[in-house]
Amino acid sequence: MNGTQPTANERIKRAFEPLSASEDRFASLETRIGDAHFVLVGEASHGTHEFYELRNQITQQLIRHKGFTAVVVEADWPDAWRVNRYVRNLGDDATASDALSGFRRFPQWMWRNTDVVAFVEWLRQWNESTSTPVGFYGMDLYSLHGSIAAVLSYLDKVDPAGAQRARYRYGCFEDYGEDPQAYGYAAGFDLGRSCEDKVLEQLIELRRRAADYAQRDGRMAEDEYFYAEQNARLITNAEHYYRAMFDRRVDTWNLRDTHMADTLDALTKYLDEHVGRTKVVVWAHNSHLGDARATETGEGGQLNVGQLVRERLPGQSFSIGFTTHDGTVTAASNWDEPAQLKRVRPSLEGSYERLFHDAAVDHGILFLNEETPTREMLLESRLERAIGVIYRPDTERWSHYFHAHLPKQFDAVIHIDRTSAVRPLERVATWHDNEMEETFPSGL
Repeated sequence: MNGTQPTANERIKRAFEPLSASEDRFASLETRIGDAHFVLVGEASHGTHEFYELRNQITQQLIRHKGFTAVVVEADWPDAWRVNRYVRNLGDDATASDALSGFRRFPQWMWRNTDVVAFVEWLRQWNESTSTPVGFYGMDLYSLHGSIAAVLSYLDKVDPAGAQRARYRYGCFEDYGEDPQAYGYAAGFDLGRSCEDKVLEQLIELRRRAADYAQRDGRMAEDEYFYAEQNARLITNAEHYYRAMFDRRVDTWNLRDTHMADTLDALTKYLDEHVGRTKVVVWAHNSHLGDARATETGEGGQLNVGQLVRERLPGQSFSIGFTTHDGTVTAASNWDEPAQLKRVRPSLEGSYERLFHDAAVDHGILFLNEETPTREMLLESRLERAIGVIYRPDTERWSHYFHAHLPKQFDAVIHIDRTSAVRPLERVATWHDNEMEETFPSGL
């Protein structure tokens, strides 16, 4: 009998379950998810096709086999609500691409890409065949002006006098046009009046009139009021967020993730009361969904949605992260610049991504919520890569890596060794899929 012990790389490779092309490729994942009512599905970048595609497939299986009834995404509330109306056959849009046209601001490709279109069309078709439609909702807080427009449109219909009062209050932002950061700068440095009191007054008034507004026409009126009330709450939180951007004493990351977690709570409570016990799939970046307490940013005081869900709903969630070694990604070089097709550098030594690559894991899922020797081996702090909507390869170590304890962050991780970029619906001159130069830099 050969007593040779497997190497660390061999143990890691064996611990990963390959993702086959069969219909039951997620059977083990479904078993481990069990009765969880919240499944958090991350992504290691906002521009990787394989992450989007697998997230689509996992979500479809959870809807089909486990009765999930809501998809909540890292997107603005009013833009996602338009998609929600489309998938539930309540809106005026003829196609998924039309329904996604509310996503006009940077980074447009994050939601206006071929993978999201495919999922939205699938969800529309699914809802046509079921008596329990699945909704699509946003939880982010960037849509200050879009949410103002939504509140005013709602009040114009149900309370014209109330709409006049709301216009007066929200008129506080008019001096800054469509640039909320300009407002935040002026208010944060006392260069202009703060709108804090005005937006709070409007939210309080809307909530005070809730019974009158929501009882007009049954369930539809209740849905419309809930949509408006969430927009008004978003405006108060966005005002605080933009004002805090220029105050070093306030962690805007925590404001944003707390808003997202609170939106998830409010939506779940509403759907529980009006539809029945809700089961939710959440889509967001790994950095929002992997428990912050297991990262160096958490040690510095940051929290995130994944942490808050675990704390508020113990035992009710299951989180999935993604990793990749190299490939291509759709991203910008700086905020508000056009999308580019960029090459992703090979992962750094000392990272989880490089560990999985060295173990020859081409693609597969590793379950981390079970006590195994492999899990123990992975508990050691390592680097982990995070690419958002901006990718800066020349400063990658400092711009895109942080230390983490992966088994404490997620319940499972999916590794795809080589990945490819999502395809934006709008092709700009900086994005092309011609053969890329192979002579890209390989070091820092």
